[in-house]
Amino acid sequence: MRRRAATSVFLATLLCAAASRAETLNLLIWEAYIDQGLIDRWTQETGVSIRQINFDSDDARDEILADPSNNIDLVVVDENGAQLFGKKGVLEPLEEANLPTLADYEPKWRDRCAGRGLPYFSGTVGILYRSDIIARAPTSWQDMMRPSVSLKKHIAMFDDHTELFVPPLMLLGTSINASETGTLKAAFDLLKAQAPAVLTYDYVITAIQDGATGKEIHMALGYSGDQHVLNDKVGKPGLWRYSVPREGTLSWLDCVSVIAGSPHKQRALEFLDFIGSPEGAAANAVALTMPTTSSAALKLLPEAMRSDPEIYPPAATLAKSQYQQELSIQSVQARRRIISTLANFQ
Repeated sequence: MRRRAATSVFLATLLCAAASRAETLNLLIWEAYIDQGLIDRWTQETGVSIRQINFDSDDARDEILADPSNNIDLVVVDENGAQLFGKKGVLEPLEEANLPTLADYEPKWRDRCAGRGLPYFSGTVGILYRSDIIARAPTSWQDMMRPSVSLKKHIAMFDDHTELFVPPLMLLGTSINASETGTLKAAFDLLKAQAPAVLTYDYVITAIQDGATGKEIHMALGYSGDQHVLNDKVGKPGLWRYSVPREGTLSWLDCVSVIAGSPHKQRALEFLDFIGSPEGAAANAVALTMPTTSSAALKLLPEAMRSDPEIYPPAATLAKSQYQQELSIQSVQARRRIISTLANFQ
């Protein structure tokens, strides 16, 4: 009987191991936004593979999350999305009991993820530019919204209802979360006047890979850190640079969340704990040249990285930054209507 029981346990162990090897977690994430080496190490240690499903705007991500049959296990959301989808019960509540590595993250980051996500990377929205064509770094949103003649049809904007409105609203000296009809109309007027200079409203990392248009992009609206991805895409380190305009900008935080209805919830939590650990978060930050939000991981980063202003913006820059807030349905709809008309003015 003991031998048969031992054999049964052995067979059960083999079956569990086989099931683990066959298991896959679906991660909804921006392109090139996690270190592949970190994923490979996770798969090697656990036998669980990670399938990345990429989106190129918050709106595109939200459409996927709104579909109950999406089959997603984990997702990267901004802090506003963490609150919104957390309230709807789409995202699993996270605390140190089910995600121990949260202890390494300060309350200021955890609170912004609304208890529904692991603080991931933070940064700003700004102007990306090709340093071989634009010798002097842009210093104002005017450089993008009222560009020189030489930039006509060389600008990539971003048809997201939050980010696209950052440049015009900052120039207007108002809140990036504005919803008043008059303010949005004024922003629309600026976007409409800029439209003839815009080559594409696709996210620059997507657009740069288009053989027909990629080489024609000289300036783009994007996120801090995108310059490194663009340089990897074109194979020319240092070609693309990043600048935060003097008027101020959006200061963002991304969170990684577990889908509450995931059939692999425990595995998803384990993966989140793995990438959020001090070693995992530090390796991810170094690979992507991005700022970690983990206090323990920060201590593991090279000093040159911790003191790089493109990675960790100076206090003066952050002082002019604004946080994203939840917009009313009416405001989102108005912004999307504006976006849908801009192609008519190109």
